[in-house]
Amino acid sequence: MEYDPIKRSLGEVFNRHPLLRKLFYRLLDLLLLRTWHVHKAIRQWSAARGNGPANILDAGAGFGQYSYFLSGMNRTWTITAIDVKEEQVADCNAFFQLIGRADRVHFEVQDLVVYHRDATYDFILCVDVMEHVLEDVQVFRNYHRSLKPGGMVLISTPSDQGGSDVGVGEEASFIGEHVRDGYNIQEIQDKLRSAGFERVEASYNYGKPGSLSWRLSMKYPMVLLNYSRLFFVVLPLYYLVVYPIAYLLNRMDVNGQHPTGTGLIVKAWR
Repeated sequence: MEYDPIKRSLGEVFNRHPLLRKLFYRLLDLLLLRTWHVHKAIRQWSAARGNGPANILDAGAGFGQYSYFLSGMNRTWTITAIDVKEEQVADCNAFFQLIGRADRVHFEVQDLVVYHRDATYDFILCVDVMEHVLEDVQVFRNYHRSLKPGGMVLISTPSDQGGSDVGVGEEASFIGEHVRDGYNIQEIQDKLRSAGFERVEASYNYGKPGSLSWRLSMKYPMVLLNYSRLFFVVLPLYYLVVYPIAYLLNRMDVNGQHPTGTGLIVKAWR
């Protein structure tokens, strides 16, 4: 399963006007359970440190939805967002210029394997990235080097408990761009410690309710869209039926404690 063609199709639609892009971000916030967990963790970090200025790195920013969320939380935060895809970086810079946030949010084309800025950031956000990066320990070293003392990195990534939908009838990852099917919870903690982080916390998400929600709200629509773009026509009707169920499952997942799950939320402090 390849996401990039679908991502390009979505980008062509929602880049036509800033209001459409804001709507797209809102839809991602509603549909992606990972976003629910990440937003919760960001709010916890913000509450713990107070409302003062912060320098933030959005590492692997993608469509820019998390930079948009962060820039809306606190006007004193400065956000550097990096990604390897030039087209997405250009689109995001243009959008944030149009909505008047370019003075606080800037996107750059950078490779996480080599990117670092010594003791620069209070917070690093890394969502749906590490499963795409082979040289993960080097990236963790760069994060550690780039954080100020006391700074935190927040990582959201699939676990090895079926995080790329492996082990549910498929022999390989459902998502073709992944270089690993998911992290063992102990493995990612050990790798972060080897990169210099002394305090590391990790927990499972996408437990039973979240995994079911993901299939209903993301996997099945993606499979159909990958098969034919004509499914875009019936997609609103599909979500009209399915989303109330997915919403309840998401609420259960984000408010629950899970002994295992297909996703991980990992926090590490310098």
